[in-house]
Amino acid sequence: MADGKFIWRDGQLVPWGDATVHVLSHALHYGSGVFEGIRAYRTEKGTAVFRLPDHMRRLHRSAEACRIPLEWTVEQLRAAAKEVLAANELDSGYIRPIAFYETGGLGVLPRNVRVVTMIAAWQWGAYLGDDGVRHGIRVKVSPWQRFGRATLPQAKVTGAYINSMLAKVDAVQAGYDEAIMLGNEGTVCEGTGENIFLVKGGVVHTPPLSAGCLDGITRDTVMTLLGEDGYRVVEQDFGREDLYQADELMLTGTAAEVTPVREVDDRPIGKGRPGPVTRRAQALYAELVSGRADEHGGWLDYI
Repeated sequence: MADGKFIWRDGQLVPWGDATVHVLSHALHYGSGVFEGIRAYRTEKGTAVFRLPDHMRRLHRSAEACRIPLEWTVEQLRAAAKEVLAANELDSGYIRPIAFYETGGLGVLPRNVRVVTMIAAWQWGAYLGDDGVRHGIRVKVSPWQRFGRATLPQAKVTGAYINSMLAKVDAVQAGYDEAIMLGNEGTVCEGTGENIFLVKGGVVHTPPLSAGCLDGITRDTVMTLLGEDGYRVVEQDFGREDLYQADELMLTGTAAEVTPVREVDDRPIGKGRPGPVTRRAQALYAELVSGRADEHGGWLDYI
């Protein structure tokens, strides 16, 4: 990740290197923060941020779930994200808002602890690699179970992502690109930072939110696009063995966008390469975020 020029911090643009926090910040010790991941794309009409209000509304919901008081409204955060992109002279890139408890006390109870809100932006390519987007990635089912009901699966909480980190490190050290995590009931939940879709017999399946997965914005986008394109899309629990028998698998997320899975636990999926439904999802998504699609223009927030 290349350094940028400025980061927005509580209403002010500060130099990138000065956007620091104290080592005794509450969030550093207890993971008491919430965040979002957002992408901006280059289009013929200029830079457009994809589903920016939806992301900022989810940031608010995450903060409310964690009882972290946010000073900034959705509209203020929306404007700040655009300001950060412009200040860093980015016509496309990744945006990371984060709100967290900083200093004022270090007990588990954040009494009299101030909340800091920051937004950064930088250039970020394919999260799981350009080759993975083209040819598919190799994944393993992780021995690390998704936290699920032990935390807040519908909130993007910083501390909860130690769960994802452990699964990701384990998978990469074993020679894979990503991990698939199972939920409390032993059914498939999600990747370490992505939702998952399974295609079997032309029907598209994705785990329900009750499985403990995040209510992903890219997940919702892909479900909508494929449904409108004539595919049957169902939210349904499925197990590890269903992964092995799938015709296609794909992972979705703001960072990962739509990434095919070609292999699970050393077993090829389908023909061992991205299938037609995955390719169609990739194409529909690319057309939308680049401003070439006529539908859902309201999802693009132009600068």
